[in-house]
Amino acid sequence: MRVLGLDYGTKTVGVAVSDPLEITAQPLETIERKSAGKLRQTLARIEAIIEEYGAAGQQEKIEKIVLGYPKNMNNTEGDRCEATVSFKNDLERRTGLEVVLWDERLTTVEAERILMDSGVRRENRKTYIDKMAAAVILQNYLDSKSNGM
Repeated sequence: MRVLGLDYGTKTVGVAVSDPLEITAQPLETIERKSAGKLRQTLARIEAIIEEYGAAGQQEKIEKIVLGYPKNMNNTEGDRCEATVSFKNDLERRTGLEVVLWDERLTTVEAERILMDSGVRRENRKTYIDKMAAAVILQNYLDSKSNGM
């Protein structure tokens, strides 16, 4: 089984996928859209990714989605949390998969640090930051699962 990780933003969605053993997360792509409310193409692309991993009788199909949940640093929930829950409901309805909300606080900071440590130039980081943040969210989820949390 594989798990899909998503970092949902106002104009982009970072996408990552786990390996079949659910040990590591790899950044996959960043889905861009022209405005925050235009989700049809975004949802269609996520469905296509899920189908790609389930095509040709692969045993490692995606069976769960982990969606970053943007709580405030003081643990309160704001407008972005409402939009994320709405996106979660859309995902569950469209894909039929379980969607787990996962605390994403400081994941962008961690993704930025990973890119800096990897030698990615500042002007190129914007290209990778969303899918790397999705990979951090997914990796944190996978690590907690393997630690029995």
